[in-house]
Amino acid sequence: MCEEKHWESDQLRRYDLDLKQIPRLRYNDPKVDELIGQNKPVVITDSNIIKTAQENWTPEYLEHNLGNVGHNVFLSKTHKFKYFDRTKMLSRSNPQGIDFVPPTKETKLKIGEFMKKLKEWKPGNDRLYLQQPLNDTVGPSLVRDFVRFDWEYVGQKQNKHNWGPLTSNLLLISQEGNVTPCHYDEQQNFFGQVYGYKRCILFPPSDFECLYPHPVHHPHDRQSMVDFDCPDYTRFPKFKNAKGFETVLKPGDVLYIPIYWWHHVESLMKGGPTISVNFWYKGGPTSLEYPLKDHQKIAITRNVEKMLLEVLQDPREVGPLLRSMVMGRYTE
Repeated sequence: MCEEKHWESDQLRRYDLDLKQIPRLRYNDPKVDELIGQNKPVVITDSNIIKTAQENWTPEYLEHNLGNVGHNVFLSKTHKFKYFDRTKMLSRSNPQGIDFVPPTKETKLKIGEFMKKLKEWKPGNDRLYLQQPLNDTVGPSLVRDFVRFDWEYVGQKQNKHNWGPLTSNLLLISQEGNVTPCHYDEQQNFFGQVYGYKRCILFPPSDFECLYPHPVHHPHDRQSMVDFDCPDYTRFPKFKNAKGFETVLKPGDVLYIPIYWWHHVESLMKGGPTISVNFWYKGGPTSLEYPLKDHQKIAITRNVEKMLLEVLQDPREVGPLLRSMVMGRYTE
């Protein structure tokens, strides 16, 4: 039976990508655990994981119940909100530094101020994206809803698949059309859609070289250097070979984003604000079995980069040393 669709194709941004659909399975389907065990994405449907949020967390409800403290809001001149690590923003005076202009600004806004700016937004204004950890500052009503999530279900997945501890839950309130560009995380992620619709495009760790990540020392570490809106195939020719998986999440859907899987997330255009919440878990201990899995190879690659940077003390020396090690010895 086909699900009723509440969005149109013109609400999706167009990319030159080869995409297949991510499987959608009911929460009690045994294939859910099969896919999670294989480190593959799956959309979990018809669950109670975030049911209390799905039932209550409209923009109006959050405006009245999120609490009267300042929340973390990112501002962008464009529709893109590309993450950067402030601790890696080295100054020009530092000989090891790099020139870097942050693509977004961060501020604190009370929820009423944030919602007012959303309602009054006009082209040319900064776009807005609220990203707030779910803790005891978010107001008693949200805390009550939060503790009534189906923690038994997510706890079973955590234990069955040997994940580490829960590290955080993040509340995301996005302006329509906002995009979080392609990146990967070093944690397991249950991404729950509460309100509105979000499109998620995922790529497996095996596409690592097709997506050209920034070096580990760069503030955009773990982010792809490829601009999906206008890919530069001269600089990034292997991007043509990237084969992704996509889905459009509706309220109540929970997407499992496996550790080290690339993901690009967009709030649908002309769809109003979106509200999401995620569950981040550490990857947990890994027993090495050979041949190594793709996500394990990425972890090794990161560790090699970090080790060389620590020894060489200059990020400009890492690339040439790696090339001298590989070219002619491990290339034809």
